[in-house]
Amino acid sequence: MGEELVVTERTRLRRMRHKGSHRRADLDAVLAAGFLCHLGVVVDGAPMVVPTVYGVEGDRIYLHGSVASRSLVQAPDGVVCVSVTHVDGLVLARSVFEHGVNYRSAMIYGVPRLVTDPEEKLRGLRALTEQSSPGQWEYVRQPSRKELAATALVALDLTEASVKIASGPPDDGEGPDAELGVWAGVLPLVTRFGAPVADPLLPAGIEPPPHIAERAGQVVGGPADHVDRAEHVDRG
Repeated sequence: MGEELVVTERTRLRRMRHKGSHRRADLDAVLAAGFLCHLGVVVDGAPMVVPTVYGVEGDRIYLHGSVASRSLVQAPDGVVCVSVTHVDGLVLARSVFEHGVNYRSAMIYGVPRLVTDPEEKLRGLRALTEQSSPGQWEYVRQPSRKELAATALVALDLTEASVKIASGPPDDGEGPDAELGVWAGVLPLVTRFGAPVADPLLPAGIEPPPHIAERAGQVVGGPADHVDRAEHVDRG
């Protein structure tokens, strides 16, 4: 895995380049912090954006769905865009114009490949499961042949991607609006997992395993501090 991603016309940062990054480490950090993405694909001549879970293994990202899913079945027919975003807070400035959002985001482009090899299909589905629920693949029953046949899995290489990160306070602290005497700052946004809620049909005495119970209170999306803030703070 190279230190820098190859820049293409699709990933070239044209606006607010100071927020952008083509470092593979930043891409890995954004992807590792989440499990939900949006797949943008052209279906029957019209754009379609579908939210779905993902899993990362090595240099590729896996997406899955039903074999009847138009977004996945037609995805290998052309270039798609996969986006992942984590919102870290609202930037509340002294003027409406300077308001903004602190976030970490990644966009990945490419022509996906339909996974047909049985071993890779299992690895990809495991990556999907472990991305959102580490430890769950070995805990529950794994897919049957019938279930595998009903599941479509596509793989997309992480070779064409870019990252944008915004962090820090408002930009107008040293401008004329600083004299207005209004509060300005950041309202952090943190999402956490709650306590596990059992299936109403679950027999008494079956408690959640440690890999589930221990996630109660855990931050979803991870802290923004795992990225190099000094390099990406928005100042323009």
